[in-house]
Amino acid sequence: MKPSLRSVLENGTPLYQQNSKITQFGKLGRVEEARKLFNQMNQRNTVTFNSMISVYAKNRRINDALNLFDKMPHRNLVSWNTMIAGCLHNHRVDKARHLFDQMPQRDIFTWTLMITCYTRNGELEKARNLLNLMPDKMNPACWNAMISGYVTDKRIKEAKQVFDEMPVRDLVSWNSMLGGYTRTGEMSLGLKFFEEMPVKDVVSWNLMVDGFVEVGDLDSAWEFFKRIPNPNVVSWVTILSGLGRNGRIMEARRLFDQMPIKNTVSWNAMMAAYVQNSRIDEALNLFNEMPEKNAVSWTTMINGSVRIGKLEEANHLLNQMPYKNVGAQTAMISGYAQNKKIHKAREIFDHVSIRDTVCWNTMIAGYAQNGMMDEAVDLFHQMVRKDIVSWNIMIAGYAQVAQMDKALALFKETKHKNIVTWNSLISGFTHNGLYPDAFKYFISMIQNGNKPDESTYASILSSCANLATLQLGTQVHVLVVKTGYEQDIFVTNSLITLYAKCGKMPSAERVFSHTPRVDVVSWNSLINGYALNGNGIEAVRLLEDMKVAGVSPDEVTFVGVLSACSHAGLIDQGFRLFESMGQKHLIQPLTEHYACMVDLLARAGRLEAAFQMVKEMNIDCNAGIWGALLDACRVGKDLKMAKFAAEKLLEIEPEKGSSYVTLSNMNAEMEWWEVVEEVRGSLNERRVVKQPGCSWIEVQNRVHVFVYGDGYWLENMIFRGHLRALMAHISNTDDTLLDTL
Repeated sequence: MKPSLRSVLENGTPLYQQNSKITQFGKLGRVEEARKLFNQMNQRNTVTFNSMISVYAKNRRINDALNLFDKMPHRNLVSWNTMIAGCLHNHRVDKARHLFDQMPQRDIFTWTLMITCYTRNGELEKARNLLNLMPDKMNPACWNAMISGYVTDKRIKEAKQVFDEMPVRDLVSWNSMLGGYTRTGEMSLGLKFFEEMPVKDVVSWNLMVDGFVEVGDLDSAWEFFKRIPNPNVVSWVTILSGLGRNGRIMEARRLFDQMPIKNTVSWNAMMAAYVQNSRIDEALNLFNEMPEKNAVSWTTMINGSVRIGKLEEANHLLNQMPYKNVGAQTAMISGYAQNKKIHKAREIFDHVSIRDTVCWNTMIAGYAQNGMMDEAVDLFHQMVRKDIVSWNIMIAGYAQVAQMDKALALFKETKHKNIVTWNSLISGFTHNGLYPDAFKYFISMIQNGNKPDESTYASILSSCANLATLQLGTQVHVLVVKTGYEQDIFVTNSLITLYAKCGKMPSAERVFSHTPRVDVVSWNSLINGYALNGNGIEAVRLLEDMKVAGVSPDEVTFVGVLSACSHAGLIDQGFRLFESMGQKHLIQPLTEHYACMVDLLARAGRLEAAFQMVKEMNIDCNAGIWGALLDACRVGKDLKMAKFAAEKLLEIEPEKGSSYVTLSNMNAEMEWWEVVEEVRGSLNERRVVKQPGCSWIEVQNRVHVFVYGDGYWLENMIFRGHLRALMAHISNTDDTLLDTL
């Protein structure tokens, strides 16, 4: 539109050009310059106000946008929609709904915006209610937003229900529904749906290729790729990335070289494939060959250098980067944090001009992973907009430093919990030995409608194993089978440990033999089980079977085998295995291995040899070694050596008095009461508090805890009612399954 003469004379610059300038300032993040121009304008129209509101909203200044909206002399439909869109961008859903309800009129864009507000905030029921209230249901845009919301939340059945109800569908509707199937790995349903589509475009084909790539079916992905009528760059990049992620790097490079048109995205995909396969030199060569680099190119290369520990090279690339990018800076922060250079990570963080949520979370996670929870919580409180990842990082961080009270407080404060939130808490309880609490929140998780995953089951089975609660563990096993996680390697390893610690080695063997893919942890779990149950011969046999199967033993393997030899009195066998560690397997003995050997010698009555081994060790003794020697002295009734071992043990663990209690008991057995009093006096002088004894027993799905000195026993609340919540989930399972375990 030609500017009016009046606007040109009064402002020197046409009004529409000034409005455009405000919008440009906003896109560049130059909010103050946009505001200054707005304030200097002698004439403003509705477009001027709409432009300035959009600038504020898009740059996270939603309160300024709302204030300006309230001052507008005249509002049109675009003004209302712009303000609602701003609230959507700033996650102010309640305010958006308030504006929506006040609007004098609405168009289809308004309804779509409001429904999208709800779906992006996870409030799908409110979105669906709004869809039902919509007067004109013939436009597919709102329906598509609803489908997209359900798909994002992985509620595919409900998405399909909305799709089936649509009075009019467009290609976006079909592709949105197809994306729901492919993104959740439902490729058989996705394939059937794809074949039923009346019209397909390149997006439809790309969704199928990407779906097959995600489930690891590269052959089907390749077949679909070859059938695409007119593949675009996304088609090529999708199959190329799939090949790279699955280690088929040569095929990926051949495909890259065959691409008819290569844009920056293509180069980045090939470079990322090299990085994912730790071929950083080839990635760097490609990076240097690139005709044009963007922020992703630099970030990928920095990530690659960080991945192999080349932090100086990564930092050099960051300094060379012509424009600083928050993604590249975040990669550098992560690299320094992972390598315990947390101060350098903070230096990078402090120089990031505009931090996004990922940047904040990376820095907070860096502090948490390094046990610096005071610094982590300080940043967490400074963070303006936290997401679920932020809360999960903090919960896991507190769990890592054994502050479960604070982890639980944050968990209760978190409004939106996901599977990671629950797992962080449950695994935290398990890791810190609070096994009944782990089970309590496992039950609560199920009661709240959350479905456990493989991490949940691995944690809760570990708790059952440490409590030696066979009946509860068996019920969880049935639930594992029913939910389809019995093939997961972490779950099966936890099951093996559970049955082993409960003395059910045939069941442990059965789980092991039915596992399609076992790893070194699986073998170790079984070996440790036989060691724990006093079957040293079987443990040694398993070690030989393990070698025949092509699995190399590690340090943990030999701790288990040596412990088995110790308990079974296999002295010669134990010495041969100890020597073979370094000679055949190139494994340097750790303190745990020496502790096993000390225990082995002591049990055989060779106390002097055990003491000599401790003196000749090339590594510092820990509590395990001195504890093993002290226990051996107790069996051999060597008070002189026991006193020496107890003093060494108390130097390492001054807060624990168990070593002096053992020494006192030994003197009491010899009826040397004066020495007993002397030992007890030493305990009092050192102000060492002996922890009360504690044990538990499982009776009919209840765990009863006994604490010395309480005068009564405590029932743990979580196991009351025969675990009705858990059993409700396995009630339809064949009872014969329980009999086979």
